[in-house]
Amino acid sequence: MVTDLLDWLRSLPQAGLLAAAGVLVFGECTLGLGFIAPGETALLILGTTVTGAPSFLLMWSVTTVSAVAGDTVGYLLGRRFGPRLRRTKAVRRYGADAWDRATSALRRRGALAVLFAIFVPVLRTLLPAAAGASGLPPRVFLPAVIVGASAWCALHISLGFAAGTAVRELEDAVGFGGWLVLGLIVVVTAIVVLVKRRRAGRGAKG
Repeated sequence: MVTDLLDWLRSLPQAGLLAAAGVLVFGECTLGLGFIAPGETALLILGTTVTGAPSFLLMWSVTTVSAVAGDTVGYLLGRRFGPRLRRTKAVRRYGADAWDRATSALRRRGALAVLFAIFVPVLRTLLPAAAGASGLPPRVFLPAVIVGASAWCALHISLGFAAGTAVRELEDAVGFGGWLVLGLIVVVTAIVVLVKRRRAGRGAKG
């Protein structure tokens, strides 16, 4: 049953899979949408459809461009609206203090803060706009975002590919047990992601 599901995913039009991955990743990386669009989960699931180096490179390229585009939109919003974003509902929902810490880190650490934030759920959404509002130059922001987004996308696609391969091997070895293992992996992953987001949100509010 598990391999049937994975085979069904792989049988879907590649253009549709790439488009879905791109849209979800763009939403994950744009101000306010990262808490709605499950970009990380999408990459993990769609990573199971990777069949080799060419398909990996294609999905990695599309999602990296989408992530950089989403971060750039957030950055431009910060440049356009500046400190006023601090008073918006999207920022207040997770705490103005988190915004202040982000802008402070950007002024002190610059590109390093951007690279770090890409791998942290709440910061990944808030920090691009904070970078624009804090006056971080594009020549510092864009290279850091490109490097970080490339690594973020490659990591999650690789994890999805590895999980899909492992499940196929398990199901071949133990049959129905493989289905149970996949179900357990999905449940545990969903719980971990949910707990991380809630803790990050509480930390931002505090």
